[in-house]
Amino acid sequence: MSEFLGFAWELLAKVVYNVVAVVSSILNLLVFGWVEYFNIFMTYFTTFDLVGKIGAVILFAMLIAVPVLIVAILVHRYRINRRLHRDDTSNKALYREIGRLNKQVLDLMDEKNKLLALKVNAMGGTKQIPYVGASALADDHLPTVGNVVGAAAGAPAGEGATAAVVSGNASLALDGAGVKDAAAAMAKATVEAKTLAEEKEIAQANRFPKLSLVDLKYRDWESPAYDDAISLEDFVDSFRAFACSQMKLYYTPEIIRRFVAGMAASKLLILEGISGTGKTSLPYSFSRYLDNPATIVSVQPSFRDRTEVLGYFNEFSKRFNETEFLRAVYEAGLRQDPSMIVLDEMNLARVEYYFAEILSVLEMPSHDEWVLDLVPTQWAADPKGLHDGKLTIPDSLWFIGTANNDDSTFTITDKVYDRAIPIELNERADAFECEPHERVHVTADHLQYLFQKAKVEYVIDEELLQKMHKLDQYLQTRFKLAFGNRIIKQMYDFIPVYVACGGTELGGMDYIIARKVLKKFESMNVSFVRDEMKGLIEYIEKTFGEGGLPDSVMYLQRIQNFY
Repeated sequence: MSEFLGFAWELLAKVVYNVVAVVSSILNLLVFGWVEYFNIFMTYFTTFDLVGKIGAVILFAMLIAVPVLIVAILVHRYRINRRLHRDDTSNKALYREIGRLNKQVLDLMDEKNKLLALKVNAMGGTKQIPYVGASALADDHLPTVGNVVGAAAGAPAGEGATAAVVSGNASLALDGAGVKDAAAAMAKATVEAKTLAEEKEIAQANRFPKLSLVDLKYRDWESPAYDDAISLEDFVDSFRAFACSQMKLYYTPEIIRRFVAGMAASKLLILEGISGTGKTSLPYSFSRYLDNPATIVSVQPSFRDRTEVLGYFNEFSKRFNETEFLRAVYEAGLRQDPSMIVLDEMNLARVEYYFAEILSVLEMPSHDEWVLDLVPTQWAADPKGLHDGKLTIPDSLWFIGTANNDDSTFTITDKVYDRAIPIELNERADAFECEPHERVHVTADHLQYLFQKAKVEYVIDEELLQKMHKLDQYLQTRFKLAFGNRIIKQMYDFIPVYVACGGTELGGMDYIIARKVLKKFESMNVSFVRDEMKGLIEYIEKTFGEGGLPDSVMYLQRIQNFY
């Protein structure tokens, strides 16, 4: 045992000695050793030349800086720790104060509810006067009995008085007419209270509150008397007069023809041109003319996928984050007249990203396949227009995009252009005078009937089609560029309606060739296009006659000058 104690004593003594030696060394290094350092400095300093003295001073200053820096760091750390400790103490006190204030708020709310209950009881309760209770709970405003029944308190009783309403110390005598007014007022108040209750229930218990409110809006909606006798040419002329007289907007007949014919050829129209030429106001005024204002959706640069326009289901809240775009698509299915959604500045983001699903759906040959999947399953409280969580795009709906071509926008790809009808608005129409013209009411079915009727009455001339096929073969041979089945179909839909609106066959074909076919030159090899452009212009004038396709020739010359 004595040997172990000797071992422990010697071991621990050595450890203590080394610790003391380390502490002593640190103290000598940083504190007590400075006398020796200074003596060594002074001993050698006098023997140095000028350069040596400068070096000795610098070296000694560096030695002094080391302990000063260490002390500064320690003091800084100490101050930070003290501050954090004080902040922690302050936060605890703040949390306690917040909890106390929350409790006071809850107590005050409970007191307010008790006061409101006393007010309702003082007036006889919600059974006698339903409007009073609803108003008190919603607006914190307590109307009098006279407010409810529409009569002044204390009015003298007439000769035929038949009833009296008494509440507390106030009494009101009513004659026969007063009873009817009171009954009508109370019936109206009951309907309003019921509507408010339904809206509140929808907002609380429905995962599609916006769409369900649309159902509520159209539950008792009565459609106007529709004009099914109007022709396409009258339709165009009356819209031009309406825009001029009612909205002070001016458009040329040519632009309106292209717009209406574009509606016959595609569900997507793209209005291009410089700012201030009426790209957004054209569909807006057209929808006002139809007495069904368009929904304008401002496209943001952050749009990336379908959720930006259709919304998405929030798994946390168990609600669907609805957008105005989705609401407009749903509402269009409940109306008979044409509806429009305007995608304002649609190329601020990539159209083929956020609009891809709708572009694909609209390509389906059967309207029964124009279906958008919103949620995987159907819930009992879902809007009546949804079936198995799916929404059908109505045939009465058109999508109108506006686009500027500048540094802040993306180029619209051929995939989008092929599916759309582009319309250029690069100059404003001159103002003119006309007689006032009112809105018209037409159904989307009648508009589609007019489009089909135009295809029967204004069949494209066979000779003109032969010339078009020759141009198609020339483009395939020289430029590897074809019209394509989609463009051919759009041409057959566009030209007859364009003619029915007051245009010509050649003018309609000229526009489609320029905007749908020749536009593809913009994405081709620059030098190749420039060298072959002159020959193409000569071929067009030879085939269709000089001045036959002025829009196409002008477009080619513009591309040639640009390159």
